[in-house]
Amino acid sequence: QDYINCSREQLLGKMAELLPEKRLNHCLGVERAAIELAERFGVDAEKAGLAGLLHDYAKKLSDQEFLDLIDRYQLDLKNWSNNVWHGMVGIYKIKEDLNLQKPEILRAIEIHTVGAGQMTDLDKVIYVADYIEHNRAFPGVDQAREIAELSLNKAVAYETARTVEHLAR
Repeated sequence: QDYINCSREQLLGKMAELLPEKRLNHCLGVERAAIELAERFGVDAEKAGLAGLLHDYAKKLSDQEFLDLIDRYQLDLKNWSNNVWHGMVGIYKIKEDLNLQKPEILRAIEIHTVGAGQMTDLDKVIYVADYIEHNRAFPGVDQAREIAELSLNKAVAYETARTVEHLAR
């Protein structure tokens, strides 16, 4: 509540209106994983938890809603799709709906799927938490969780390499 214009209960209500139950459960799982990672690696757990919870806030917006946001904020992202838009454009929906203004939280949400050449520890926590949260089940996730127990940087490297391999296939 320190960072947004509503209580947790109100936020979860808004998210339930925007997201199907499975996606909301994923967001809650990322929140939990982000808090655990933040505590393990000395990152602000409150900011990590909020970024984790909100990371997919805009995931189910229509393409037209994304295009409207892209036009309104004069973003050069029309050649992409929801996989990029829900983070990079979704932060503008979060600002509008929730009045979230903390740049470090917004940045972590913005790049949670694409990463960046320079990432803060908060960015890394959200990037990794999205990949390893307890609802995820795919080949390699258990190894990713083990790596994330030991090193945030190695977890980012592992996830990035697996994602590139997946996209190349």
